[in-house]
Amino acid sequence: MDNRKLGICAIFFDLDNTLVKTRKADEETCKELTEILIKQYSVSSEVAKLICNKFLNTFRKCPENSLTDLHEWRKYLWRTALGQSYAHLTDDIYKLWLDLRYNFMSLTLETRNLLSKLSAKYLLAIITNGPSKAQWEKVNKLNIRPYFDLILVSGDLPWEKPHSNIFIKACNKLNIEPHQAVMIGDKLETDILGSINSNLCASIWLPFGGEELNGNGPIPDFIINDITELESLLLQIHKMKSSFGVQLSDIEDSNSNSSDGS
Repeated sequence: MDNRKLGICAIFFDLDNTLVKTRKADEETCKELTEILIKQYSVSSEVAKLICNKFLNTFRKCPENSLTDLHEWRKYLWRTALGQSYAHLTDDIYKLWLDLRYNFMSLTLETRNLLSKLSAKYLLAIITNGPSKAQWEKVNKLNIRPYFDLILVSGDLPWEKPHSNIFIKACNKLNIEPHQAVMIGDKLETDILGSINSNLCASIWLPFGGEELNGNGPIPDFIINDITELESLLLQIHKMKSSFGVQLSDIEDSNSNSSDGS
């Protein structure tokens, strides 16, 4: 099957909470570190939980400081969270945190198999919002670069999703037209709205944390509950377009807007 004739030859992926379960990994990491602080460093249960929660909250608000080395910034956040009593543990805890984080964040075998299959049929790209150093660290540590023809990080560019320019830049880099690409991501206000603004072929929403559609927000063309459903959805789109010449908006099934997203 010639994907290009059917109008879809590229897939744009969001990174965090789409390809990799970043938020879940961060929570699991801090949960594990809480136990380590209790069992290995004799920190009380209450204090250990406070330390890890404080770090996670401040880290999520500011994961990177452009004026400081990435590792030194994170160590500063840990040192602050550990407080005067446990600041001497900063280097040890930071190393444990980094190792655990990428262990929990690593792509599943199912996701890697999916990317291998898709890369044989489509051009694949990552379009991710976020600070440059932190996002590229994820790409490199998770060893996902080989699957992708292009990776764009908003921290390297003048725009971020949902601005159409970042999507158009991806299309230009891959030498395709916007109507030849689909976008999959977890955020309606960036991934889905950006896809709509850029006139991509289709937007595919992977809801995170039980999020539901808001009648006032952007509406995705399709909804899937797990990234492993993507291959079958694409095959269905190709089949429908090839057999009937219908528009994406005419396709109604359990993966379309008619889904309640649950």
